[in-house]
Amino acid sequence: MIDLQKDGDLWTVTLRRADKANSLTKAMLVQLAEIAESAVTAKVLVIIGEGRVFSAGADLDEARAGLALDPIWERLSAAIAAAPCLTIAALNGTLAGGAFGMVLACDLRIAVPSAKFFYPVMKLGFLPQPSDPERMRALIGPARTKLILMAGQKVNAQDALEFGLVDRVLEVDGFMDEIAALTVDVLAATPENLSGIKAMCG
Repeated sequence: MIDLQKDGDLWTVTLRRADKANSLTKAMLVQLAEIAESAVTAKVLVIIGEGRVFSAGADLDEARAGLALDPIWERLSAAIAAAPCLTIAALNGTLAGGAFGMVLACDLRIAVPSAKFFYPVMKLGFLPQPSDPERMRALIGPARTKLILMAGQKVNAQDALEFGLVDRVLEVDGFMDEIAALTVDVLAATPENLSGIKAMCG
């Protein structure tokens, strides 16, 4: 359910559970974390979903059975945040729930116009993963973070762009070509220059 394609220094991870809106199981999260932890040899890591949804978050059956509180979520987002490569969330569709963690930890978030963003933890009776509100607040401020996490609002792609939750909104046609264009300088850089500039950017 997780597909990793390596094209030299460009790694592309695809969530392949389109029949379940790419909802995330424990096994998928472990695999994603292991990929992110091994990305020290990559220059670019792109994460995308299969179909029209990026990810609906946790698999609900597993969430009710304890996945919602599992430390694997924090392991995954921490691994992505610590990766020395450029990490890009290619948001081919809606992003929901616990899937926010790995996306917020990425360096760049690029969305299609139809993407929507919501994190219904208040409604479902769960707490967000500990680092998610902090990362979200750093991007969009405390009030808009409360709009999503407390008021349960669903944000469209244009509002997400204006908030600073995503960095660009690109049309579906040529979506991955446009993302590839963002990686040209990184792929041509030395590992030292790449890691050095990333560290300076914070």
